[in-house]
Amino acid sequence: MQRPGRSKEARCEQRPYKNLMIRKNMCGRNLLAGYVMNKGFKLSAVIMTFCVALSSDAMAAVGCTLSNPAQDIKFLFPEMTTYKEEVRQFDQMKNGKELFAELKERLGSDLDQVYETFETPYTLYTVFNGEKIIGYVHGVNVPGEGGVIQIFMSVDPGTGDILRMFFQRIESLVAKALKKKDFLGQFNGLSLADFYKHDYFTVVEPASTNDKIAQIKSPIPEGQASRDYTAALRGVRKDLILLDIFVYNLKNEPFYKKAREELAKKRKEKETLTRP
Repeated sequence: MQRPGRSKEARCEQRPYKNLMIRKNMCGRNLLAGYVMNKGFKLSAVIMTFCVALSSDAMAAVGCTLSNPAQDIKFLFPEMTTYKEEVRQFDQMKNGKELFAELKERLGSDLDQVYETFETPYTLYTVFNGEKIIGYVHGVNVPGEGGVIQIFMSVDPGTGDILRMFFQRIESLVAKALKKKDFLGQFNGLSLADFYKHDYFTVVEPASTNDKIAQIKSPIPEGQASRDYTAALRGVRKDLILLDIFVYNLKNEPFYKKAREELAKKRKEKETLTRP
């Protein structure tokens, strides 16, 4: 799915704060876009306000927000009437350190020191039709070969299954292939449980037709190597894990624990067979 809206160069959210205009870029950092001088308004006030804005500790962490949330969410959910925007951070959460460690463990890889820190802010969009929640939208940054990759997805509010996935930003030699509708459509309907089951199938039943993640077909032309396909899969998994933490109260934990238990049994069996 191609995300709606403006060209890459124009994808920034501009918000006026009285006499100071702050522009939020695609990585969530705030940049000085300009200012409007009112009668009696001094330039020093602009400079002071800007310096205060940049002094926040949150500015050091790179978050991920929709460039044009009203337009993008309306495209994803045409029946939307309103939406709510909330920021979630592990360093502001009860048991945040424990949950952050669980993110790393369930992701199965080290966390990036720029885009995946303990202080990284995550923006969660709750979408309404009247008083009814009709979906959630959430995005993540993951490091790619050519720079940061921004992955957003809309999910079913009840099941957490993916409704749509798209790249808001991707700088890659294979970006065109990864943005193809046929590739993105393969993620529709997938859940975090499918990724946890994939961990089991990969070791125990590599050829299983029940492994939905293994059924995803890479759009990268044969013979053209790229780590960005793997980064994209990692980003989708990371996004679903965060939603499981922020929204669904870790409801997919039984699948994760079951996969870990079965893998532990498999390793023990192998060790027994290899003993002299």
